[in-house]
Amino acid sequence: MTPSMPGRGAGEAGFTLIETIVALALMGLVLSALASITAQWLPNWNRGVDRIQRSEEIGTALQRISADLSAAEYVPANRDSRHPLFEGAELSVMFVRTALGPNAGPGLEVVRLGETTDRRKFVTVRSRARFTPLPSASSLTEQLHFGDPVVLLRAPYRLSFAYAGPDQVWKSTWRGADKLPALVRLTVRDAETQRVLSVSTVTPVHVQAPSDCVQPDGKCDDKANASSNGQEDTQAGNAKQGATQ
Repeated sequence: MTPSMPGRGAGEAGFTLIETIVALALMGLVLSALASITAQWLPNWNRGVDRIQRSEEIGTALQRISADLSAAEYVPANRDSRHPLFEGAELSVMFVRTALGPNAGPGLEVVRLGETTDRRKFVTVRSRARFTPLPSASSLTEQLHFGDPVVLLRAPYRLSFAYAGPDQVWKSTWRGADKLPALVRLTVRDAETQRVLSVSTVTPVHVQAPSDCVQPDGKCDDKANASSNGQEDTQAGNAKQGATQ
């Protein structure tokens, strides 16, 4: 006789069809709730990441602009001019600094920071041109041809400038002055809400007077005039003393 195989017991545990359907229905409800929560949370996450990236981009742009402005040099446009080449407006600024960059040779360059349009939107661009003494009768726009544009800020953010001397009185323009500004204020504003961002900053300009000027207030012309007048008075006094003798 061969032993018979044990059969399935009538009371063996298992899932019925109804239990399986109920489990699938509950799983569907849970997945639906998770999808709803994710759909509400993911856009906020993306906005937060985008906000952080924009803040980092703005911070990097302001650091580069501050480095450029702080390195501005007291360089006249030509020998006939006694004013430094510095044209500051509310939305743009142009100045001379030491050439910087992997492809820049030794010498000076004219840097322009200002707004332009790209696809009908405002962008802040840095461009540069090689500095050479300009003819006296020519304008800056005719002689300077800027290239190597680099976009620093994009819409909706806009950058504005303000300038102050040692007296810390802020002005919206700085042109034709005897000295470079002591401070430049960089204000970043959201064009859509007109809100000023907290990353706005003030950068100092390290040089305000010519390199041969040793006066703290930068009034070297007054000293030169006083010295020349003193020398003339001394010579006149010596001449009178010699005539008396």
